[in-house]
Amino acid sequence: MSGFGVGVSILASLFNMTFQLRRSIDVKKISAAVAAFVALAAASAHAQSSVTLYGLIDAGLMYTNNVKKGGSEGALVQATSGNINGSRFGLRGAEDLGGGLQAIFVLENGYNVQNGKLGQNGRLFGRQAFVGLSNKEYGAVTLGRQYDSLVDFVAPLSGTAGTFGDTGFAHPFDNDNLNHSVRMSNSVKFMSSNYAGLKFGGLYAFSNNTDFSINRAYSAGVSYANGPFKAAAGYLQINGSNSTTNTGGAVDLGESTANGTGGFQLGADVQRTAGAGLSYAFGPVTAGFVYTHSQFQNTTSFGATHGSMRFDNYELNGKYALTPAVTLGAAYTYTDAHVGGTSTYGSDSKWNQVNLQAVYALSLRTDVYAEAMYQHVTGKGYTAFINTAGGASSTGNQVVGAVGIRTRF
Repeated sequence: MSGFGVGVSILASLFNMTFQLRRSIDVKKISAAVAAFVALAAASAHAQSSVTLYGLIDAGLMYTNNVKKGGSEGALVQATSGNINGSRFGLRGAEDLGGGLQAIFVLENGYNVQNGKLGQNGRLFGRQAFVGLSNKEYGAVTLGRQYDSLVDFVAPLSGTAGTFGDTGFAHPFDNDNLNHSVRMSNSVKFMSSNYAGLKFGGLYAFSNNTDFSINRAYSAGVSYANGPFKAAAGYLQINGSNSTTNTGGAVDLGESTANGTGGFQLGADVQRTAGAGLSYAFGPVTAGFVYTHSQFQNTTSFGATHGSMRFDNYELNGKYALTPAVTLGAAYTYTDAHVGGTSTYGSDSKWNQVNLQAVYALSLRTDVYAEAMYQHVTGKGYTAFINTAGGASSTGNQVVGAVGIRTRF
């Protein structure tokens, strides 16, 4: 073969090898790009729509030194559900609609773990049930059954916070609804995004009655957080909760009976509650103060005839993280009340309640706890009545001790 032919043959071989190598590299690039696109699409699809099942189970034992029921009175020992937190399970979902907008929903059930019965007066999703739209820049608008602004903004700084004493630490008869004995049905709610620690919101709950003013509610609140400092304020007004002509309105006072307040209900033609609180963290210690003022106009509570009531609640509380696993807490509430229009009870009464709590975390989701609560009340005809104690005392004093276990999922 001539030298020219050999050269051509060598060049052809080199060209063929280069072509094969480039094709192999291109195929690998294409395969990698396809794989990355598929993974990104799968992740995007997962992020676009999600539904989460969650819940909490709180079961324990409770001792109350004095409970009067019917014609008998004495100590009461009971197996309980929700000594601290009401047992619940729920579904939480979100769908990405694009442009920073999401569709969101929550369906949350309350129940008694000891007997399996529904809570909140037999509702399937009695704790919460709402759907709405959320935007990271502006906030969320939701419709359904929801918490009012006092619960959203002020309660987290109180002993009634879900991360603190909650149920047993409620103020007398939960007169300010910080312990959410009553939730707001038929409500439209706005909750802002967090603007450098500032949040605000409001709620309006419809009566669903031809008389627009019967059994409706509205509230508003604001909070601010900056490092270890937190502050909040809120307002709630309920119109016509005494009404018996509208059973599908904003509030159902029967919830308080179903949730263990012993059947004593505070209702009025107009209920107004305003509250504010603050807290500050000093290393492992967090201290807080909350004040609430509740007025009830034209009420039949305490045997009043077209009477009026007011409650002023002053609460000091504190938590101490003794170790990463052990948390200690204490709260003291002084309640100054005035009741008019009744001869059965004195016009002035005063409550003092001391609460103690110890929680030991077995894991991130499960803990065991012990609580002790003491209440003393003065005033003609008034008897002590600690929330979830099982009933009112026959005297002005009542002591409750409880132990239990909580697990979350």
